[in-house]
Amino acid sequence: MQAIIYTFVALFGLSVGSFLNVIIYRLPRKMPFLLNRSICPHCQNQLKWYHNLPLIGFIFLGGKCRFCKKSISWRYPLVELLNAGFYVYFYWQFGWGYQFLVFSYLASALLAIFLIDLDFQIIPDAITLPGLVLGLAISFFPGGIGIVNSLIGLLVGGGSLYLMAIIGDWIFKKDSMGGGDIKMTAMLGTFLGWQQILFIFICSSVIGLVVSLVIMAFSKKLRESRVVPFGPFLAIAAAVAMLYGRQIIDFYVNNFLTPQ
Repeated sequence: MQAIIYTFVALFGLSVGSFLNVIIYRLPRKMPFLLNRSICPHCQNQLKWYHNLPLIGFIFLGGKCRFCKKSISWRYPLVELLNAGFYVYFYWQFGWGYQFLVFSYLASALLAIFLIDLDFQIIPDAITLPGLVLGLAISFFPGGIGIVNSLIGLLVGGGSLYLMAIIGDWIFKKDSMGGGDIKMTAMLGTFLGWQQILFIFICSSVIGLVVSLVIMAFSKKLRESRVVPFGPFLAIAAAVAMLYGRQIIDFYVNNFLTPQ
């Protein structure tokens, strides 16, 4: 029975991942993504329904468009597999329930934000603002973090990054952080609470600093532009927080803050 449930969860994750690919491609290009059929980005031919079967369609087509034979990016099946992997992991950790639903939703949102910000340096309001409202709403549910904790998470997440943006603008005399990053952390705060947000700030800053220094050392273009999207680092840190944040926080409190 468990094998059947895990298979169902994985298939559901693959299906949502397939829809995420549509959002990632169309949302930043301001294309409708709910009713329109999928097309090949190279030849613009409309794809058949079986071409879009999660993972199977990519394998069936041999990684190439059925019409123009151009290669299909490995990003598409990778997003589907990552999303399915998150769903299976969260079901394994929590079973059916509040945490499984919340973390699965957040993982999908973070995947979309990661790739959109990486490609276009934007974090769409169409993802963060509905997520913010949803995070506040479900804080009332049994098993939720509570509306007070959710509101504090919103204020700590959005307010702290807004303050950092003001300081950065003053120091660098230009926009140092986009509004999308602020809305993203506010959204995360409503779901995860203020303690996890503090962890996400520290983790994303460390990851961002290390990755930026490494990339700038090898990329002349990036050194000249000095533009590094922060959304992907926030997304990675939020994923770490969902997977291991509680264990990391407990380890730190028990070993460094608790009197021995």
